[in-house]
Amino acid sequence: MGIDDRVENTAEDLKGKAKEAHGKMTGDDSKVAEGKADQAKADLKNAAEDVKDAFKH
Repeated sequence: MGIDDRVENTAEDLKGKAKEAHGKMTGDDSKVAEGKADQAKADLKNAAEDVKDAFKH
């Protein structure tokens, strides 16, 4: 997994956390859900890349 992928996934995770926090502050449940979805997507990408890396070695 390249460092670029890690940076992109981390940025997506942080974006999701910001969306979730903003949604909680404003009472916007759809933003909270979007934020959690963004975080889950970033986690899934990281897990998939970790599996790929495991098979390379």
